[in-house]
Amino acid sequence: MLRKTQLSLDHTVSLLKAAGEHTRLRLLALLAQGDLTVSDLIDILGQSQPRISRHLKLLSEAGLVERYQEGAWAYFRAREEGAQAQFVQSLLAHLGENDPQLLRDVEQLENVRARRAAQAEHYFAANAAEWDEIRSLHVDEGRVEAEILKLLGDAPFEALLDLGTGTGRMLELLSGLYQRGIGIDASREMLAIARANLDQAGLSRVQVRQGDILNLAVAEEGFDLVTIHQVLHYLENPAIAIRSAARGLKPGGRLLIVDFAPHDLEFLREKHAHIRLGFAAEQMNAWLEGAGLEVLQSLRLSPNTAKKEKSLVVTLWLAADPRTPAPHEDNQA
Repeated sequence: MLRKTQLSLDHTVSLLKAAGEHTRLRLLALLAQGDLTVSDLIDILGQSQPRISRHLKLLSEAGLVERYQEGAWAYFRAREEGAQAQFVQSLLAHLGENDPQLLRDVEQLENVRARRAAQAEHYFAANAAEWDEIRSLHVDEGRVEAEILKLLGDAPFEALLDLGTGTGRMLELLSGLYQRGIGIDASREMLAIARANLDQAGLSRVQVRQGDILNLAVAEEGFDLVTIHQVLHYLENPAIAIRSAARGLKPGGRLLIVDFAPHDLEFLREKHAHIRLGFAAEQMNAWLEGAGLEVLQSLRLSPNTAKKEKSLVVTLWLAADPRTPAPHEDNQA
């Protein structure tokens, strides 16, 4: 839960002025449910682009809404941390769930999400064959996910960062553990799939953003867990990504890496853009230790198949920031 923060009188009045307008309050209610573009909001509210943009500008200037760029598109969502986030949550908690206007907005929001899902399904269908070819070579994903959950345990934590989030599967799989999740991916097409999947799963405390995992635009020391799932084999220099991930960890935070053990399947390099043909334990351990992390555990998962000549071993590495975590602070009234 967010720690309650006291607001000055002037600050409270400025937030009330920003939120205290019919359309802006509707915008806050929508943006508290996930990332939306100006185009999405135009479709939902039926208002002009200049009008929507002006309201978003006022909400952003007050710190009630976050804006981030994804190529030519700008996405908005209600702020999730700090005094402004607490203000938004408190304000929205007092809105009637059966308000006719808000119900119509939610209905239009579902139409936007349905359109996202259709676009994601089209992209997934166009690329499913090559993904299926790779999946057929390694251990069943259900087994991998079960081992991930076992390795991480069931203790809840505050913040998750998923690098190279792809379809958003790690954000979905671990949703019962974290309070706030962010996924980063370079591909807008994959982010569209992730948004559709997260919408379908009903996960509103999660956001996905376009970004470079080698040059992260997120807060350093802001996350209890960082995951890098089947990403490093696409990179020329995985060590840079690992160091970048390590900088995102809070003291005592953990880094989970899932990738392939060394193999000789050259067609993955030629056909599927794999730059690295797996990683030896010694190399991965050296990179993790070089990033200032302590290797806690590694696990190799071999496929249950007779095709020994053409298969992939999946390896899980769990490492941690060795610094002592800050003592827990109780929420203030």
